[in-house]
Amino acid sequence: MAHARQLGAQDARLLYSDTLHANANVTLVHIYDQGTVPGGTLRFKRVLERIEGRIAEQPTLRRKLRRVPLDLDYPYWVDDENFDLEYHVRHIALPRPGDWRQFCIQAARIHARPLDLARPLWEIYVVEGLDGLLELPAGSFALLVKIHQAAIDIEHGSDITRLLHDTEPSPPPPAPPPPWFPGRAPGTATLLWRGVGHTIARSVALAGPLARVARRAVPAARALVGDLLRAPPAQSVTRFNAVVSPHRVFETRRFGLDEFKTIRSLVPGATVNDVVLALCGGALRAYLARQDELPARSLSAMAPFHVRDRHEAHDATRRLAWARVDLGTDLADAVARLAHVQAQTASSELVARAVGVRELVADGHHVPAAMLALSAKLLGRATSSIGRRVPLASCTVTNVPGPSEPLYLCGARLAYFSALMPISDGMGLVFAVTSYDGRIVVSPTSCRELMPDPEVFAQCVRDSFQELLAAAQAARQRAGPSAPKRRASRRSNASGAPGAAAEPRAAASAARRRASPSGRRPPTNPAA
Repeated sequence: MAHARQLGAQDARLLYSDTLHANANVTLVHIYDQGTVPGGTLRFKRVLERIEGRIAEQPTLRRKLRRVPLDLDYPYWVDDENFDLEYHVRHIALPRPGDWRQFCIQAARIHARPLDLARPLWEIYVVEGLDGLLELPAGSFALLVKIHQAAIDIEHGSDITRLLHDTEPSPPPPAPPPPWFPGRAPGTATLLWRGVGHTIARSVALAGPLARVARRAVPAARALVGDLLRAPPAQSVTRFNAVVSPHRVFETRRFGLDEFKTIRSLVPGATVNDVVLALCGGALRAYLARQDELPARSLSAMAPFHVRDRHEAHDATRRLAWARVDLGTDLADAVARLAHVQAQTASSELVARAVGVRELVADGHHVPAAMLALSAKLLGRATSSIGRRVPLASCTVTNVPGPSEPLYLCGARLAYFSALMPISDGMGLVFAVTSYDGRIVVSPTSCRELMPDPEVFAQCVRDSFQELLAAAQAARQRAGPSAPKRRASRRSNASGAPGAAAEPRAAASAARRRASPSGRRPPTNPAA
């Protein structure tokens, strides 16, 4: 089966976990300034040609899933013999005035719609009519790249962004796309035969990992179950630990990387990631306090960490693992919150726990596919039935690293890069943290019923950042003239997203007073 590649256990689990109201879609958001395009206008046809010329470098983009009958084995990626590029690449436009709020609503709607499992698991939307963005000229446009997590590695999520872009506005003319002929997919009988063989082999092989887990990872497993699934008494729940609806909301705020580096100096040993976690904790605290829903106990986040294998000494062996971090939402002082986060991320206990999670997952390829599919469905049903009572954490904070240098799409300069992330029952809030060209963008994704006022939440993100930045600036002033003077970042726009006007504090306070204590508001008219 030269033209069929089988999914791994983790990708298969993501696929099996999809429900009618929660799927594992990731949407990368790119917004462009056409001022760098010769003639000032980029035609949809050129974008289509660019995508057609580049997808040969990413074979998964022309492959669909082929499930094994009875789920006897993990699905396979097979070439789509009816691949239609214009089905996957779509062209839409916002109605006037084409402002930031309209764009967020449209992006959230596109993100929420499930992908067709009978086709390659991706779609690209070219969105024109972004005429009301404050920082960009009229005629700006966006590229929304929606792809299933089973087909993309989030740690390298920007790979598809690099695939479509150039590092200069006028690259050499591209070569004609190579001819493509779909390979023959395996037949049903072949899949069944291989599935039976793999199931038997995995069942036999399962004894070895079980014995190894019993010797090596039972303590880690016990800690993981107690720490992640059973939710100890200290674990508080919020509105975001409920069952989610099929509707999504998205907002964003972006800041200068230099300012994050300034803030981290508040606490010795703090990193930019620590500042991000403290910022998210401050935003969560402020938003829930507005609704009179802030728990007395601190809230937590699931966050990724790069950990090194215990038996290796080289950084080349570092891998991504997840651990729970206390966000210090019970602390009113922003600096104390940052110190609280830094103390955890620097501790060997958190790193050991993250390693334990990775080691437990490492033997997942031995689990039979049918068992994995059944367990994913049962876990989803259990989470739905228990609702708020067993959260993994209060929210998720995940990194989607972006390019550090400016990028161009057919000459149009990429001005903004962000992401919408999947949410699920019990975990209804995700902060996507993206970086690009000297900026850090913090973008919450949630459910419309759990967060009916995403612009208010985004304001809480901004206020949390400003509180930390003000503390850092005050600390430098107290240090005297010998302290290095902070260089103002020309890229910084802590006031908001592209197209969001810099909101004066008086206006922000008035907006907060207008919001009802419950956080409910009338439906937003996309055309308003």
